[in-house]
Amino acid sequence: MILFLLAAAAVAWWSWGRGHRLNRNQLFAAGAALAGLWLLARGDPYLAVLLFLPGGWLLARGRLARRPASAMDAAEARRVLGLPADADVASIRAAHRRLVARVHPDQGGSADLAGRVNAARDILLAERDKG
Repeated sequence: MILFLLAAAAVAWWSWGRGHRLNRNQLFAAGAALAGLWLLARGDPYLAVLLFLPGGWLLARGRLARRPASAMDAAEARRVLGLPADADVASIRAAHRRLVARVHPDQGGSADLAGRVNAARDILLAERDKG
């Protein structure tokens, strides 16, 4: 039981303590992994392995596959906004306004897409300020 509580605390620290939220699939995978650990602590290693290994694998796969929008480079930011390499500040802002109007959550888009468009704008504007 102590092992189960320690694993639950580790998952809570890993997700919420670092400012991250788990989606539904990651919560299911974490639950399966914790149930496997709980069964292992209760003395049922065969069933524990059947739950823990797939749950832990899915949880790690989902966590490692997530790529933050800030990891975008300038070339990808230009592709997102549909701009050439020599785009000026006005065209960056115009492309951002055009795209964010289409992908904004209030217009039926998603927060992830709007975040990528915003990140692309910020990256390109920062690149223009440096050069």
